[in-house]
Amino acid sequence: MENKTALITGGASGIGKATAIKLVSQGTTVIISGRREEIGLKAVEEIKGFAKNNAQVRFIRNDVSNEDDVKSMIDQIVLEFGRLDMAVNNAGISNETSTINLSDTNLYKEMINTNILGVYFSMKYEIIQMLKQGHGSIVNLASIAGLNGIPWADTYASTKHAVVGLTKSSAVDHASQGIRINGVAPGAVKTDIIAKQLDGGDANYNEANISAMHPMNRLGKPEEIANGIAWLLSDEASFVTGHILSVDGGFQAK
Repeated sequence: MENKTALITGGASGIGKATAIKLVSQGTTVIISGRREEIGLKAVEEIKGFAKNNAQVRFIRNDVSNEDDVKSMIDQIVLEFGRLDMAVNNAGISNETSTINLSDTNLYKEMINTNILGVYFSMKYEIIQMLKQGHGSIVNLASIAGLNGIPWADTYASTKHAVVGLTKSSAVDHASQGIRINGVAPGAVKTDIIAKQLDGGDANYNEANISAMHPMNRLGKPEEIANGIAWLLSDEASFVTGHILSVDGGFQAK
């Protein structure tokens, strides 16, 4: 992982920041992106504290739902560092807990723009650059909601199913071109998204109930998901592509 360059979208908090810390501690230069500049710059200072072997850390303010923004970001990374070896398409939102008949169409469109189009735009320009280099490794953040039906997560689950489809099909397309594309499907993890949902006022939506969905009877930690992402990115997973790695406390085994 040393002397390589990685992009992590949504890298200023949660799983993205934990992954950035994991990579820089192995000597990888990391660029994190996000919409909130103040939080991003603060995260850079924290991540720098874990950097080894001259690994650098940068923040680029970016909206993954804007195609021009994404293209410009990839161009900027290549201009400064000469290449893009790895990418983690982590940026995503969950802005509604609802069944379809009760859902808000505009909220669903926001999720589509970030969770599907954001991954699509990112992959598009990452792959274009990686084809020029002849190598690259991409990990997309899916979810247990992208592999199963999850009650009251209809709209969100559909966006994560789309991420799984983009991951598997593109992995097949580029398997012989030196590019590996995989995904990680976390269970419920203690991140800002889960925290906001827990604060939503629904008495049935609490940490104990969510924990009980997993055979390990607890929520995951961002660092535990980061470990899986880092492995998929690395040469240790050199014969792995098109795979969705479940890091879910046993949820998928039920």
